[in-house]
Amino acid sequence: MTVAQLTARYSRQVLYPGIGEEGQKKLGQAHVAVVGCGATGAAAASLLARAGVGTLTLIDRDFVEESNLQRQVLFDESDAAQSLPKAEAARRKIMSFNSGITVHAHVADLVPANLHELLRDAAIILDATDNFETRYLLNDYAVEQNKPWIYAAAIGAYAVTMNVLPGNTACLACIFPKPPQGTVETCDTAGILNTAVNLAASVEVTEAIKFIVGAQHQIRRSLLSFDLWTNERSEVPTGRPRPDCEVCQQHDFRHLRGEGRPHITLCGRNSVQIHERHRPVDFHEMEKRLVRHGTVRYNNLLLRFEYGPYVLTLFADGRTIVQGTTDVTQARTLYARFIGS
Repeated sequence: MTVAQLTARYSRQVLYPGIGEEGQKKLGQAHVAVVGCGATGAAAASLLARAGVGTLTLIDRDFVEESNLQRQVLFDESDAAQSLPKAEAARRKIMSFNSGITVHAHVADLVPANLHELLRDAAIILDATDNFETRYLLNDYAVEQNKPWIYAAAIGAYAVTMNVLPGNTACLACIFPKPPQGTVETCDTAGILNTAVNLAASVEVTEAIKFIVGAQHQIRRSLLSFDLWTNERSEVPTGRPRPDCEVCQQHDFRHLRGEGRPHITLCGRNSVQIHERHRPVDFHEMEKRLVRHGTVRYNNLLLRFEYGPYVLTLFADGRTIVQGTTDVTQARTLYARFIGS
């Protein structure tokens, strides 16, 4: 684009004193990674692209379904009909409204083996994942590389976000030393308002823009949560790291080493086994969550959930066998979607 075209496109943003012409130039030179292109990720990627962030890296392992269209703003009915991978569908849509930026789409599951390569060039990372397993991995990587990242999540009417500036603020492990235990709600089991998603994405992207343009003194240093339905709001200070944090103080990056991930194996014919043990499961509560999506049967030893061509067998300690696929990525997606992680 010419200078005149850039000025016209971003004129209203340049008028804002916090951005200005110099800030807009910095946005155009910036590289931001968005991990997850579902509801929060699609909204965040759209906002970043429309703001003129010069390079985006989008990473997602899933594909577009019709149920996504209620809240995932970069996708349409054609994407769902074709079951397009979300990262690629997002890239195509962004190119249709801002061809002046660069978008790298990676249809991949972010794991210890690939995250250094996929995230290497990004100056800041935005979380839009659906599980703490990946968030802890991002946290390890960000602290190791001294690279900022922003945690964000939304479920029901609730949105939460937190900035992590390694060496300056608390990291994710400071605030959440251990992941949630027992039954964990997901969007598929608890529902979600698209407004909560957009709130989380808007706060997250605004904080990223502050970082890019150099407004360091304006960056929030708290875990912010807001329930749009009940109007309840809370903030937990995150300005100081926890002195005994194993990640940002002791630099013990066990998730980077792969120790924090559930062991996954092929299990017989057309099955994948996820060995996430030591996670007590309430089968009665799980049945109430899953019965709207398929057939559920359980006894005191296990629960079987039939969803289309798949059968998830969940054991009392959290171990799960996913029948109907030998694709580990697909099995992990189904597990995160219905069991939660």
